[in-house]
Amino acid sequence: MGLSERDRAILEFEGSWWTETGLKESAIKARFRMSASSYRRILAVLMESEEAASVAPLLIRRLRRDRDLRRRARFEGRPADGAGGRRVR
Repeated sequence: MGLSERDRAILEFEGSWWTETGLKESAIKARFRMSASSYRRILAVLMESEEAASVAPLLIRRLRRDRDLRRRARFEGRPADGAGGRRVR
């Protein structure tokens, strides 16, 4: 089946969005002409795709790890930043 050009562009953008100026949401709207929530839905599907994992393995691995950390933190009732409810200075 393969990834579409839009899917590949999303993976490329997600791997380097912080190098652009401005807010990520603004860049998503300008570049892909979609809302940030639509972008996140597409990215979530791509994260489960073996095709995306073969195109951008490090990115997909990082995104999955971050997602799993957030899920675990919600389940355990603590902040996702690893502070465990403690104040970080």
